[in-house]
Amino acid sequence: MATLVAHLTKRGVNVLVADDLPVAGDVRRMPESELSTHADLMIAIGGDGTILYAARLASDRGVPLLGVNRGRLGFLADVTPDEMLGSIDLVLAGNYARDSRLQLRATLDRADGSRIVADALNDVVLQRADTGRMVDFETRIGSHYVNTHAGDGLIIATPTGSTAYSLSCGGPIVEPQLDALVIVPVCPHTLTDRPIVIPSRESIDVQLLERDGTRAEIAVDGHAVSDILPSDRLVVGAAPTRITLIHPPGYDFYGILRSKLFWGRDSRTRYEENND
Repeated sequence: MATLVAHLTKRGVNVLVADDLPVAGDVRRMPESELSTHADLMIAIGGDGTILYAARLASDRGVPLLGVNRGRLGFLADVTPDEMLGSIDLVLAGNYARDSRLQLRATLDRADGSRIVADALNDVVLQRADTGRMVDFETRIGSHYVNTHAGDGLIIATPTGSTAYSLSCGGPIVEPQLDALVIVPVCPHTLTDRPIVIPSRESIDVQLLERDGTRAEIAVDGHAVSDILPSDRLVVGAAPTRITLIHPPGYDFYGILRSKLFWGRDSRTRYEENND
């Protein structure tokens, strides 16, 4: 971060940082919630979790987001630290690709009349809470009843989130530019309960069913936002706003898949490398 601040300052760029960010240099400090109001570009340094956090800050005003990967897997942050300064120079010169990503909007209507609304770049998850017992719930897509599920929960993911929790639960990888949503059961009791890919224009209605001794909660991009009761109604669909990711020239989604998932490499070679 210190290297980046010094580089941008030398380039004549005004650098905005949150009040509590421990970085020195010629910067303008402000509350974190106000960054998107004044910024033309947001740069997130970290893993995909950092990108998701920054996306929440950038979303309301459509500020484009550039990710520098300091995490482990990193499907969203595709700029390496070694490439950081050169990539940012290309972006400042206008040599970059814009990548518009679908977001989800989760609306939880409570029996007491209150409403909770949250947006997600990756996924919205119904999950069991503080218990080893399964949860039972029904799903509807639009006006159509789909299934009554039993298991550990349900993931509703964007194409961006298809390479996150959804993938680890057996969901498909979805090309980021597709306007689609992925519905993936988590550890379903019935093995015929399989993932579904649907158009993003559809909404998913989830209703928790009564079951003794179980509790469930809703998580948005990995953060629990509320418990859910059988008397509540969860509706998930495409959000009205999208996230714009910035990539330096040469961005290749399939190249990232090959790099992160070791596609196109001889498994015997990987075994030998891991045992050297």
